[in-house]
Amino acid sequence: MIKYLLPFLLMMAFAGTLYGQDNLGPEEELTSEDLEESIKTLEKPMYTPFVELYLLEESKALRKEMMNTRAELIEKVVDKELSVADKTMSYATDTVTYFFYLIAGATSILVVIGWNSIRDMRNQLTTLAEKRVNELVVEYENRLEFIEDQLRQKSDIIQQNQAEIERTNEVHSLWLKASQETSQQNKISAYDTILDLRPDDVEALSYKADAVLEMQEPLWAISLCQRALKLAPDNGHAHYQLACAYAEIGRWEDAVSTLQKAIDISEAYRDDASVDVSFEQLRDHESFRTLVYPDQDDGTDA
Repeated sequence: MIKYLLPFLLMMAFAGTLYGQDNLGPEEELTSEDLEESIKTLEKPMYTPFVELYLLEESKALRKEMMNTRAELIEKVVDKELSVADKTMSYATDTVTYFFYLIAGATSILVVIGWNSIRDMRNQLTTLAEKRVNELVVEYENRLEFIEDQLRQKSDIIQQNQAEIERTNEVHSLWLKASQETSQQNKISAYDTILDLRPDDVEALSYKADAVLEMQEPLWAISLCQRALKLAPDNGHAHYQLACAYAEIGRWEDAVSTLQKAIDISEAYRDDASVDVSFEQLRDHESFRTLVYPDQDDGTDA
């Protein structure tokens, strides 16, 4: 502001000088001493309202100029910051672009030298993994199915064994009941129950034949013994009961030959035949005596 007031003061001084010269005569000159003396003798200010308005306008213009300067400075700073940000974004974009160009170039090189693309490699790996997983699933399913079959078989065997144990206990009780019965009919009923549980029980068939013989049913006994011998040809008791049945109906040769088979299996049947009433009519038969009483024949010959 001082640089603007100084010219103004000089101008006012110059104006005062001119005013003083106008009051003096043409022959008088205004010197510096006169100017100082006239300033000292002033009774009222030299400025006017016009000068005050001028000063106010100059101050206002100065403020506007300073505001404009500040706004221009701010604008330049913002433009500079935007320029820097723009350059930064451009640099980042160029970097990313170059990076993708590099990846594209590397991929192109891989394709040129015979490699598959990254997508093909991923698809192949995915297919291979799925194939391996499916193979493992099938393998484990087969193993689980095999284990289930084994468990099912073992469960069936356990159930069969339990059922067999129950049948064995029941058959044992029926044998005990048959041994305690005095009635042949009750014995036959017990043997029939055993045969219902075990149709191929040779012992039940042969003992039933024994009970049938006690009831004087030799033909029925023969049928039962033949059925038993089909199941077990080496069963001595079935051979013995069949020999008794043959003797009951008078088939002496069949009785002796069948008794021979029973004695060949067990010598105990020889003693049983020597006291069995079924062979009563064969006591004097030479082949029967030779078979049942060999010691007596040897003593007679001696």
